[in-house]
Amino acid sequence: MVTTTPGPPSAPRSVDAVVVGAGLSGLYQLHRLRELGLTAVVFEAGDDIGGTWYWNRYPGARCDIESMSYSYSFSPELDQEWEWSERYAPQPEILRYIHHVADRFDLRGDVVLGTRVTRAVYDEDRHFWRVSTNTARVVTARFVILATGCMSAPKAPEIPGADSFTGQIHHTAQWPHEGVSFTGRRVAVIGTGCSGVQAIPIIAAEAAALTVFQRTPAYVLPAHNRPLRTVEVEELKAHYPQFRQAQRSSRGGTVFEPPTRSALEADEAERMASYEAAWDSGLLNGLLRTYTDILTDETANETAAEFIRSKIRSIVTDPATAELLSPRTFPFATKRPCLGTGYYATYNLPHVTLVDLRMTPIETITPRGIRTSEGEHIVDTIVLATGFDALTGSQLAIDIVGKGGVSLRTKWADGPRNYLGLVSSGFPNLFTVLGPLSPSVLTNIAVSLEQQVEWITDCIAHLRERGLTEIDATPRAEAEWGTRVAELAARTLYPAVDSWDTGANVPGKPRVFLAYAGGLDRYQEECDAVSRGGYTGFVLSASPS
Repeated sequence: MVTTTPGPPSAPRSVDAVVVGAGLSGLYQLHRLRELGLTAVVFEAGDDIGGTWYWNRYPGARCDIESMSYSYSFSPELDQEWEWSERYAPQPEILRYIHHVADRFDLRGDVVLGTRVTRAVYDEDRHFWRVSTNTARVVTARFVILATGCMSAPKAPEIPGADSFTGQIHHTAQWPHEGVSFTGRRVAVIGTGCSGVQAIPIIAAEAAALTVFQRTPAYVLPAHNRPLRTVEVEELKAHYPQFRQAQRSSRGGTVFEPPTRSALEADEAERMASYEAAWDSGLLNGLLRTYTDILTDETANETAAEFIRSKIRSIVTDPATAELLSPRTFPFATKRPCLGTGYYATYNLPHVTLVDLRMTPIETITPRGIRTSEGEHIVDTIVLATGFDALTGSQLAIDIVGKGGVSLRTKWADGPRNYLGLVSSGFPNLFTVLGPLSPSVLTNIAVSLEQQVEWITDCIAHLRERGLTEIDATPRAEAEWGTRVAELAARTLYPAVDSWDTGANVPGKPRVFLAYAGGLDRYQEECDAVSRGGYTGFVLSASPS
């Protein structure tokens, strides 16, 4: 068995599969590989398992998908035995759940912690990968599965002077495990995406003064989080098998009755009633569930966007601040909406200040704080809620070299290219879970990751049953998939928006819409059709040795 703690450099060893990352995806992939009777090792950069929920422990961190939906579905027994306490589980509870799963299925023994994969090179003659780590451990494996997460490469802001700051600086995705005290401190938060929206009210309740630096306001919907009631838990558990199947068959991994009408077909009174009900539902996709064309028609979208702006005006007492918090530069939901608790009301507090970076951009971080074009803000602590290099960042952080000595970084210089979001041509036996050009971030990823892990597992079983050692996507299939993903995105309002979905938040990153927008149900059908057809669009072969 592989040790669960970092060990001394060891001689190269061989396993059937290397999994990179011990979050939800990596642990489930390990479980399924074991069911095939394969040997596997999971390398995890963190000092414990959990992935996203290990690293993101900032104040207020919690899931924005309901906890009884954001969980594994592969084990009916697990569904029945685990008890969620809140509608939206906080980070510590999700991490406890992941630990429970790891212990229940005895997964820890094949996880190597504190070990980051730095390089993977494919041996074309022998059809295996040579995987190197930062601890000098080297492993050879027939298969490599990147379960590195779609939002796991933290992005620092492009602001000079951080090294000169004499106070504390913390990134929400790299939060100190011992916690951070804000009592009596002047705090700055840079960023108002989902992490910032969750953290800002919590920090404001403790800090002596809070200054929020906002570049682009977010659409923030109320979570209406609460303890789960015993009766609703019992009711869902009684129907969990049917619910899980409905999740798998849904467009986004969540279960609801799809809308049938355009927002423009309804009169204003009907629309307002629908939007009010959605607002009160406390669901991330509540407003998107009201009408068919919120994401495809700008005029329809504007009706929902203006409804949210009216809510902001009704909550925030200062009209100028309310306007600064009101998104007007992009359609609703073309950047991921946020679920918040008391977010807008926080700006009514006398010790909370909002700085609009579009009007007064940050020039530098100084030893005492942050200087904008308007002047210096003196603070004791800076919180960076500046997001991630989404979808491709965690993969390109590894030096991956495929056939012909071509690196993945070189191949993806103009944007990611792969087939089904799973395999990039020229990089055989290298699979990605929740990677670019798959539904990933547009869905409940707990459902998406299971579908992809199971497809990968079935593919590996297919190869082994037939004595095959290599599967690689054809360039033609890859090109056609890229075209298809782009065409699906073009039917929506997504591609025209500067967001992390298009790579616009990272300087120099190619501008490409990074996700499959056709829905999880359609994606699953496409993947299943490929496997039923004998893996059409792939080349399967056996090693001559």
